[in-house]
Amino acid sequence: MTTTQAAAAVPGAGTEQGTGGAGGTKQSAGGTTTVGRGATGASEPAATRGRTSIADTVVVKIAGMAAREIPGVHDMGGGLSRTIGAVRDRVPGGRPNVGRGVKVEVGERQTAIDLDLVVEYGVAITDVAHDVRENVIAAVERTTGLEVVEVNVTVNDVHLPEDDDEAAPTETRVA
Repeated sequence: MTTTQAAAAVPGAGTEQGTGGAGGTKQSAGGTTTVGRGATGASEPAATRGRTSIADTVVVKIAGMAAREIPGVHDMGGGLSRTIGAVRDRVPGGRPNVGRGVKVEVGERQTAIDLDLVVEYGVAITDVAHDVRENVIAAVERTTGLEVVEVNVTVNDVHLPEDDDEAAPTETRVA
């Protein structure tokens, strides 16, 4: 899944000016955000020497994992991405894409996240969306230190119980 960066959506996105000093952040080329540019020199504490950069894909994976943890979320992504993902998952050696259905915009200190979900039939969609938002915000903020300004949830589909029955072999009428 690709990530996007739009200056209008997240304040400071795409800029090259950091806040400077320890604890500042800076957007750099290549989809990474520098968090906590530290000072250099032997007189500085070890924890503040150097800088930490967080790639956009890190935010995508954290958000994807956090959304999948919520009961009622069956899958993520739109129809085409789920189809391609299902084929990819069946290829020997292929790994599931935890970033499927997740788009992020990362600025200097903030991020905005868009999620495409497939929910289980029978669950309250508003409750699932609320729980997904809370879990994603908590996971991203705790792990990256970025402020999550919004999490937009789009429910693309509902997974019906009989959808699983299609994969089961059907009984033939002739012997």
